[in-house]
Amino acid sequence: MNPWLVALIVMIGLFLVLNIIAMIKRPRSRYRDKPEEQNPMEGKMVRFVPDENEKVNADGVRGHLEAVGPSSHKAGIYEKIIKRILDLVLSFGGLVLLSPLFLVLSLWIVIDDPGPVLFKQKRTGKDKQYFSLHKFRSMKLSTPHNVPTHMLENPEQYITKSGRFIRAHSLDELPQIWDIFIGNMSVIGPRPGLWNQDLLTAERDKWGANDIRPGLTGWAQINGRDELEIPVKAKLDGEYTKNLGLKMDIKCFLGSLHVFGRDKSIVEGGTGKIHKRVNK
Repeated sequence: MNPWLVALIVMIGLFLVLNIIAMIKRPRSRYRDKPEEQNPMEGKMVRFVPDENEKVNADGVRGHLEAVGPSSHKAGIYEKIIKRILDLVLSFGGLVLLSPLFLVLSLWIVIDDPGPVLFKQKRTGKDKQYFSLHKFRSMKLSTPHNVPTHMLENPEQYITKSGRFIRAHSLDELPQIWDIFIGNMSVIGPRPGLWNQDLLTAERDKWGANDIRPGLTGWAQINGRDELEIPVKAKLDGEYTKNLGLKMDIKCFLGSLHVFGRDKSIVEGGTGKIHKRVNK
């Protein structure tokens, strides 16, 4: 039998198997089996209400979200069909081609700090629907959960040796290729915020940036990443949403390739860190 035909049959079979797994995993990854874990603000427009009597949230402020009405976003053909097809093709290709790298990184992580290879965290997705995001674990098991790196006291103490390299080259984000494949994310889009980043969620609502699938990389990522203040990041995410299309996605994709070198916009200490450091 022609080897190319064999390869094609194998690829089609693998694609079908992964799709079956995705169909099983997708509802659980969106907490459909745990109603108490779902977002009461899903599908609603919100605003942030400051309240000094509440605990500090993941954005470092006190307050809560308040619904102001339903979302009115209507997905166009590109967003609904073309973009999803591109996501499926690219994510499937990535899972296959990068599988050797996945194996090497997994072994390194386990040898460096025994424990789970993957780190799962609740994030805010399309229409504010919560989903479970996957990353390669780059921090020790003792690291506080659901706390952004920029809110940790001396975050360097929690990062493993393998994690320092993985984070510097953005390799920790690669498992999100699976999140793209099953439909929780897109290759390009606003980076998914933590479920308790209320200020970021509210700021993005001003620009309609919560109405689309979050991405592995995006417009804000290539225009500042960790040093951006929340309102600036949300506005850039809004610019992407407003100009959503193939041209914008190609521009974001090509602009993101440099992160696999050493990305100087990654700052352990997080949002606005470079700006604050320069202005001290």
